[in-house]
This record gives sequence, structure tokens and C-alpha cells, in this order.
Amino acid sequence: MIDQLLRLAAKQPDAPCLLFNDQIYDFSTMADLALRGATWLERINVQPGDHVVIAVSNRPLFLFYWFALAARGAVAVPVSHESFGESLRYMAQQSNSKVLLTEDEELVRFSIDLSSTGISVVSMPSEADFISLVGSLDPYAFVELSPESPLAILYTSGTTGQPKGVVIPAASYKAIGEKIVEAIGITSDDRILTFLPLHHANPQMYSVMSALTVGCSIALAPRFSASRFLEQVRHCRATGFTYVGTVLSILAKEINQPVSGTLRWCVGGGAPRPVWEELAPRLGVQVHELYGMTETGGMVTVNTREDYRFGSVGKSRNDFDVMLFDEHDNPVASGVGEIVVRPRKPFVMTTGYYEKPAETAAATSNLWFHTGDLGRFDSEGFLFFEGRKKELIRRAGEMISPVTIELAALKHPAVADCAAVGVPDAILDEEIKLVVVQRNDVEPQAIVAFLALTLPRHMLPRYIQFASEIPKTPTQKVQRFKLVNLPVPLLDMKQAAAN
Repeated sequence: MIDQLLRLAAKQPDAPCLLFNDQIYDFSTMADLALRGATWLERINVQPGDHVVIAVSNRPLFLFYWFALAARGAVAVPVSHESFGESLRYMAQQSNSKVLLTEDEELVRFSIDLSSTGISVVSMPSEADFISLVGSLDPYAFVELSPESPLAILYTSGTTGQPKGVVIPAASYKAIGEKIVEAIGITSDDRILTFLPLHHANPQMYSVMSALTVGCSIALAPRFSASRFLEQVRHCRATGFTYVGTVLSILAKEINQPVSGTLRWCVGGGAPRPVWEELAPRLGVQVHELYGMTETGGMVTVNTREDYRFGSVGKSRNDFDVMLFDEHDNPVASGVGEIVVRPRKPFVMTTGYYEKPAETAAATSNLWFHTGDLGRFDSEGFLFFEGRKKELIRRAGEMISPVTIELAALKHPAVADCAAVGVPDAILDEEIKLVVVQRNDVEPQAIVAFLALTLPRHMLPRYIQFASEIPKTPTQKVQRFKLVNLPVPLLDMKQAAAN
């Protein structure tokens, strides 16, 4: 990472590396801050190999810290700046972190939460204060990391149970940047709008590492805002952006007419086919849908400029084997199976879950990493994602994707957001519950009647619940386990019809 930053600082020192609001940080500045920041870390007793939590919102300070840690040879443990209490303590302690770096706005809260752990909390008032503080220090004598050296421990979203710390080596970060640049054709002239939380693998791997690979710019936004999206694109002259599926679904609802501008591509995973089809021509972008996980180095299949199939997640990258297995780890010759992956080169994916050997062994049984996702290949080698094994709703023997129900419900003008989930049923195994956030008042029967126009009978929800919001992770993944026993009134459509 830092060797790439230093190379770009020498090659194009004045080129913009990071854009934030009206601030511009060129590659020379970012490299200088990384090296002087590493010296500052040495002053506060952060040693090479130490684990350090970064809990900072989407702002340049996050990258100042992260690059400084990489230059020092320390391991970053990025977490949400909104983390608190037991969850925060778990990640900080389970990762054996020594220090937590944050911003002044969060200092008191983090200090209280970690007061019993022995982990010191260090904050910075602003980017200007960081620059001023490290400006008088000598640049650190950077030593290039070996390919297997861990750069970060990224905690999984934790949609169920305690999150696991995914150890990402230096070679994995470098490889994903190269593969994304190659797939999309990113050049130094690109500007990547980056609004997903920086503690997540998506913006780190698809945005930051692309910029460090080819020397393009990162246009950083504090958060995702559908209403401000086009304004942000225009302001920073963005040519591309990274996404998760929920982001595209929300944008498709917000942007209903073609727009002109600088955008030409977007990259990410989870784009529902109807949304992909609607939004791509409206924004004038090529949607580079891919498949990957934090554990697999961010991506194992991708739709490239040359090899592209609508509705698929693309073909395998050339440094991974990707196959489908049945429940007994036998290869599935045709049809749907669990997606399993295996690297062809060393250290292009995780080296394991931090201090969780049993979980690491379970995930890599028979020397293949088991993703827990379902997929199928077509005759030309394009992979089609068929859903999470554990998220599919099993109703009377039918395997139902909750996303299909959600996309249909979102077309109702009174539905602002929604999520479908399976709930236990003594007769049918599971029944379907749809949790709805209302834009306007609407009767639950009207929602079901609307869905009946486009969905088959077995996919219609039996239960409707209204809620103020859908619980999601910071990266906009629905936390379905929180919806099963949601403590708000439940409306039974079957019972209502009987009455």
C-alpha cells in the first residue's frame, strides 16, 4: 500500500489523491503525511506489528490514520465510529488492539467504553490539527511489508452473532486494486465517488486500492445520500462509484429520469436485476456487478468491460478457482450449489479469522473456502448469484428469495423501505413476513393486493409489520435476524381475510 503511494507521489506529486468537500490532498501530501504520521505513531508507542483500532467517520482523517499505520508496519482494525458498548469492547479486545484512534467528537464516549480494557484512546480535533502535529516530525524510514504481512483486521458485519476478524494480508489489498482497475479500465483520470463507510472492505478495496494502483482520485463523501447523490457527482466530477445492492435500489427509486454527466461506471455487489436494468441507462453507467466477500479479498468474479453478462456476477478472476458444491462437498455439475473458492496465488485472500482457528477450519473444509452463498454457472462460465443459504425463506418446500419480494414492494408509492424475512411456522416450515417503513399511510391489505399483481401466490407475505426503520449494518445490509421477533404489532393477513 505505502510503496504504491510513494511511487505515485514521485510520479505525479501534484495530482489530486483525495477530494473532500472543497479540500484537495495531492499524492505528495498524502505520502508525506503517511511517513510523518508513522513517526508520530512511534512517539505514542505504537510499534510495528501492533494492532490499532480506527474509529473515524468518512473524512480524510480516517485515511491519514490508516496510511500512517501501514507506513509504521502496524495493523489497522477499522470499525464503525458509531460502535459502542459491548460490541466495541469485543472487537477492540478480541483483536488485541493496543490503541484506538478516533476524532474529538467521539473521544469521551470511546474513553468511557474502553476505560476497563487498558486500551488507550487518542483523538484528533481536525485534519488541520493532524497536519500541524506531524508537520514538524521527520518522515519515518518506511520498510516495505512482505506479501503475507497483515495490513488490516476487518470485522464482518455481524448480521448474526459476534463478528469475526478477517485478517487481510498486504498482497490481498494489492491484488484487488489491480483486478478492479483491469476489469473496469480505470485510469488516472478517474474520480471515484466514495460514500460507503471506509471501515468496510468495499470502499477500501474497490476505491482506495484502485486509486493507489493507477493514480486516480478518491472523492470522499461523509455518507450515502440518495437526494444529494447527483449533486455530489457534479461537485467532484465523479466518473465512477462503488455500491452495495441497497444503494442502487434506493437510487433507482430517487432517480426516475435519464441524467447526463461525468459518470461512466459503478462497481459492487448485490445489484438486483430489475434495478440494474432500470438504473444503468438513467445514469449512463456500465454496472460492473461482481461477487466476493471480505474473506475472499473482496472479489472472485466480475463483469469486465470485455466479458459482460447482464444479471450475472461475471467470470472468475484468473488467480482464483471458483466452483459449486453440494451439501457433502461434491462438485455440482449443473444447477445451483454453494459457491466455494480457492486461491491460485498465495495471500490473495484472507489468512484466516483472527484467533479463531475452529471457525477458520470450518470455513475452509476440504481446502475450499465455503462462502455460504448459492450460485449457478451458465455454459460460458458466467456465475449467477442465487442468494444466501441462510437468508432464503423455505415455505412449503419452496425456496424464496426475500429480495424478490422486497423489490416488488418498493414499487408501491407508499413504501419507503422494506425487508422480507422467514418466520417459523408449524405447518409450512416458514411463513413470510414483510416489514414496511411507510412513506404515506397505507393499509396492509393494499400492500398484499399490490404484490399479488406481480408475485406468485406462494411468495405473498402472510404477515405485515410497520416499523420506523429497517435495521441495517453500516454498509446497508439488512439485519434480518432482528426482524424475526420485532417488538411491534404484527398483522396476520390470513386471519384478516378469514374475518
